[in-house]
Amino acid sequence: MKAKAQTKGLKTMTMEWNGDALILIDQRRLPFEEVYVTCADYRAVALAIKEMVVRGAPAIGAAAAFGYVLGAKEITRKTYNYEQAMMQLKNVKETLARTRPTAVNLFWALDRMERRAVEHGKFEGLVRALEEEALKIAIEDIETNKAIGRHGAQLLEDGFTVLTHCNAGALATVDYGTALGVLRAAKEQGKRIKVYADETRPYLQGARLTAWELMKDGFDVTVISDNMAGWVMKQGKINAVIVGADRIAANGDVANKIGTYMVAVLAKRHGIPFYVAAPTSTIDMSIKSGSEIPIEERSHEEVATCGGKRIVPNNVNIYNPAFDVTDNELVTAIITEKGIIYPPYEENLKKLFEEGK
Repeated sequence: MKAKAQTKGLKTMTMEWNGDALILIDQRRLPFEEVYVTCADYRAVALAIKEMVVRGAPAIGAAAAFGYVLGAKEITRKTYNYEQAMMQLKNVKETLARTRPTAVNLFWALDRMERRAVEHGKFEGLVRALEEEALKIAIEDIETNKAIGRHGAQLLEDGFTVLTHCNAGALATVDYGTALGVLRAAKEQGKRIKVYADETRPYLQGARLTAWELMKDGFDVTVISDNMAGWVMKQGKINAVIVGADRIAANGDVANKIGTYMVAVLAKRHGIPFYVAAPTSTIDMSIKSGSEIPIEERSHEEVATCGGKRIVPNNVNIYNPAFDVTDNELVTAIITEKGIIYPPYEENLKKLFEEGK
């Protein structure tokens, strides 16, 4: 799809934009039911992001962009003044921004939408301009992921077995995926790639989503529980680890789904390369290190229950951070759409952004 796809809308595995609503596959119901949620206003989009109907940093960013468009549609039906519309759009942006604090793509996308509204500078055609921008964000995400895949595939040899954590595939993006995009690109090149997918407690994104995606694409995929990763590595079954990211600090520290840090430590212990696949929009150069990344804590019920049944005694304390931070020294390389970044990250990430200006 090229930029002129704005006249046709967008439809992928993860989301569909039909001009009046954002339709999302309900990832909470996978792999057993393919159910879709229709978001007809920005509040519904915000709720869908918060409740993980849609998840994954790039997908959250794109969904928020379309949520911003829905907010503009609602506002422009009630006012005919550009200044008033811009004031009300601030509330739309704040509502969407409050949903998931860790994923930097959310804020990147919303800032980009706000800049487009300011650049447009007038009431007439505002919604159209914003819709075009949201579609550009979505289409660019697909192109970006395919570029990440092409760069990352060169790190994988024919016959490799790769360990993944969480889901950084088509469902976590607009389409194709980041970490899983690397696997897809390697497979498209004719390489035989096997995959071990961590189940990723407590939300089971690996068991439910990664396994479902890879199975549909014909991969040889095996699900393991999170606490099996070290033993599988020790047995010599893993050639590389590839994960996604929700935010990368300027020094190369990586925030990703809880459990990623543990996998990185184990990979280091067993001499296995640990790769992070993410678009440059996930890199937050305003944050010096991972210690500055806000870590979302989610509902304790996610840990206390499994399949709707409580598995933890009542009145027991629960801690449920949704993400952890992997120190840069544990990261072998960061795969972006602009190429593969190696240590020293502070120097090379800065160079990456300076060259892009």
